[in-house]
This record gives sequence, C-alpha cells and structure tokens, in this order.
Amino acid sequence: MYPASSTAYDRAITVFSPDGRLFQVEYAREAVKRGTTALGLVYKDGGILATDKSTAGKLVKAESIEKIFKIDDHIGAATSGLVADARRIIHHARVEAQRERVAYNSPVNVETLTKEICDLKQMYTQYGGTRPFGTALLVVGIDDNGARLFETDPSGAFFEVYASAIGSGKKEVEAIFEKEHDADADFASAVKLMYKALKAVGDKNTSYETISVYFIDRKDKQFKKLSTEEFKKLASKGGK
Repeated sequence: MYPASSTAYDRAITVFSPDGRLFQVEYAREAVKRGTTALGLVYKDGGILATDKSTAGKLVKAESIEKIFKIDDHIGAATSGLVADARRIIHHARVEAQRERVAYNSPVNVETLTKEICDLKQMYTQYGGTRPFGTALLVVGIDDNGARLFETDPSGAFFEVYASAIGSGKKEVEAIFEKEHDADADFASAVKLMYKALKAVGDKNTSYETISVYFIDRKDKQFKKLSTEEFKKLASKGGK
C-alpha cells in the first residue's frame, strides 16, 4: 500500500497537491519533452513549421509519419508528444475552422482557433475519468493581423511567439532562435535558420530528405509543403 501522500495527488487529475500542482498535467508535459523536435517561426512575409523524421527508424516509411497538419487553407500545426492525441485535437480544430466558414463566410482568426484548441485541452484537465492530452502544438497562420505563431501546452495555456520549439530539443533550438531569429528576415534566411536549428539537435541521419517543412506567406495565404529540392536550395544559400 502506497502512502496516501504520494498517490492521492499523483493519480487523480482533479486533485491539487498541497503545493498547487496537478501531477497528471506535468506528466503530460514530460510526454511532450520526449517527443521529436518540431519548430516554428515567423519571418517578414509569413511563417514556417518544420520537424525531423530521421528518428523513425529504417523499417518505417517516413511518409507515413504525420507531425505537421493542415487545419484550414491558411492555418497549420506541428505537434510533439503523443501523435494519436494530436490527431484528436487536429480533428477538433478542423471542425471548428469549417464551422466558422459556414457561420460567418470567412476564415477563422488564428488566435480564435488556438483558443478553441486550448479550451479542449483545458477541459481534459478538470474532469474525473479523463487525462490531459500528451501533446503540444505550434499553430501558424495568416489572418488580418499578419503572420502569427502560437505555442500551446497540455494544460490549455497558450502564448503568441515569434519563434519557438517543442519536443526534446526545445531548449537548444530556442537558444539558437534567441541569438539569431529576425522577424524581418526573408524566406530564404528563415529556412536556413530553421535547418541550422534542426541539425543542431538532430542525429547523424538528419538531412534535407528527413526534414519536413511547411510554410505560409502573405501573398497567397495557403499552407503548403516546401519541396525537398527547393528546401535544399534555400537552406544551402540562405539570404538577407
């Protein structure tokens, strides 16, 4: 029999510990920290999301691994942690985005959709018989306020950022971003910085072929994938 002091707060999602902690939420954050690194950043004319698939293993087809999802034409999200949990959240986000189009005949605001995602996450931290989602998301998109990037937490908290990372390489990538990220940089410079950051936290197999890059710019406001050829060209040359 375990001492009540060590298990009462540890097992129940609805019970705070005496020092104000919800252990199950903190365990969900640990699941995110063990996930593969995903990063996002905004540049002068848009935003980028990227993740590395090199850790999948030789027997796994890299194309079958989804870590970056299109939510609507103008919004996408990258995930780290439990992918199955992420798919549930992405499905909810897609429904909310389409509901906005049907109700108001306009694309959903990026911050509004992020709040919808985090409302769902928060709900799963306060009811018995549930557990928090073991995934974090980076949400990027274009709306009337320009290119925007939000980071979400398993607790349901979120904040807007210029650049961020989630997963196992979060601290290392953000250290690079703090020194080198420029919100007024062009697309080529942003891609080069993103590649540098992922190479810094990746393994020996990390390459142009193993990294997935999606972007959106102000010109066409379409969330789309960057081809390997174009990615290699931009990342190797960079820009100013």
